[in-house]
Amino acid sequence: MLILPASVARIDAAAIESGISSFGLMTAAGRAVAAAALRRYPGAGRFVVLAGPGNNGGDAYIAARALREAGAPVALHPLKPGAPPGDDAARAFSECGLEPLPIEVYEPRAGDVVIDGVFGAGLAREVPGAIVSCIERIDAARLPVVAIDLPSGIDGRTGRVLGAAFRADVTVTFMALKPGMLLLPGRDYCGAVEIAEIGVPHRFVDACRSMITVNDPAIWESYGIGKTSDTHKYSRGALVVFSGGAAHTGAARLSAEAGLRAGAGLVTIASPLDALSENAAHLTAVMLRPIDGVSDLRAWIEDRRLDSFVIGPGFGIGGTARDFALALRARKLVLDADGITSFKDDPHILFDAFSGGPPRLVLTPHEGEFSRLFPDLASDGTLSKVDKAQAAAQRANAAVIYKGSDTVIASPDGRAAINTGAPPTLATAGSGDVLAGVCGALLAQGYPAYEAACAAVWHHGEAAKRAGPGLTAEILANEIRT
Repeated sequence: MLILPASVARIDAAAIESGISSFGLMTAAGRAVAAAALRRYPGAGRFVVLAGPGNNGGDAYIAARALREAGAPVALHPLKPGAPPGDDAARAFSECGLEPLPIEVYEPRAGDVVIDGVFGAGLAREVPGAIVSCIERIDAARLPVVAIDLPSGIDGRTGRVLGAAFRADVTVTFMALKPGMLLLPGRDYCGAVEIAEIGVPHRFVDACRSMITVNDPAIWESYGIGKTSDTHKYSRGALVVFSGGAAHTGAARLSAEAGLRAGAGLVTIASPLDALSENAAHLTAVMLRPIDGVSDLRAWIEDRRLDSFVIGPGFGIGGTARDFALALRARKLVLDADGITSFKDDPHILFDAFSGGPPRLVLTPHEGEFSRLFPDLASDGTLSKVDKAQAAAQRANAAVIYKGSDTVIASPDGRAAINTGAPPTLATAGSGDVLAGVCGALLAQGYPAYEAACAAVWHHGEAAKRAGPGLTAEILANEIRT
């Protein structure tokens, strides 16, 4: 579960209204930070606590006191002199028992461990110059940093760096993860993330849960086709992957092989005539069908046993891709790579064709392809990657897999999932072709578009983990398990 930074105040208010002490919550948060710091850095020469002007600073003062009471050397450097505003933060400051020194005078030294309690998840403006300078000094000294809630300088909603940010080794957050901890570049600044329980009842957090989640099997576990004694190849789903011309057949075969591995009962490559012999020479379990134009396709898809289709891997950009995709407007389609780019001059032709009814289209753009279909969204600097994917999904009436190291999957109804389990080895040629095939196979097996997209991305990442170093697309396809 994820919560937006804007929801944190509402959750706190609900907990306090129920009779829970607000200072008690702050005390629990600060002590959780101190415990994490002591557990991870028991040999620290000194804990340097940087405190901001809000409740994040209040947590920092509590942490400083707890560290001092544990016998650790502690230095305290607030951003602003004097007691902070707010009763709880002011009380934490007054009970801290340490002499505060301006943050500007802090000079890193060997053995320091920095506790970043300056801003946390609620920051929505660029960090001030004093913090930028402090970050630069800490980075230069290569000191470990423990961040409270979120590294200061990271936007908790978008993951953007607001001018500069602490690069934490550990982030101790409260209640639930925030999107900015999973989206890049914020994810790279958080280090190891710990969620500390501080006494907020889960019902208050659940009431403010976001429509954004972490991608995991709970999203799709109730879908798919159960295998019984009367199961046959068509009941397990029939997938069609379209091949490019004779010199561009490999990508389609990768998709088709991945589709078989993902559980489709029957996979067919639809091939132009000039590529039939090339495809036939490399296929065994995958069927082959000559399709040399849109009239051939229209006649073939009258067979309603064909469940889903993949257009794009190695197919080529242009009118044929557009014609084939539009001919499949009433069917379940994964549009990938060249298929997406073929609609760059007038994407609304595609969107109009698949409008209305439950989504049956899955789009799989990487950054460049996304900007071709959704140029206004791609260039909008106020939107997070999740915001962009959600808006794109609604516009296209499609499940959108917005690919990258922080892949986001979005549904037209506003749901979105951030994928966190994919290793960097997936950055290899043909990886996207494998993903398209897995997604097409899951659609063929009865998964709704969004659930198929989430499951495909997750299984794709798990296959890459199994493959390990030296991953190639061929190895990746062989490691698919669903």
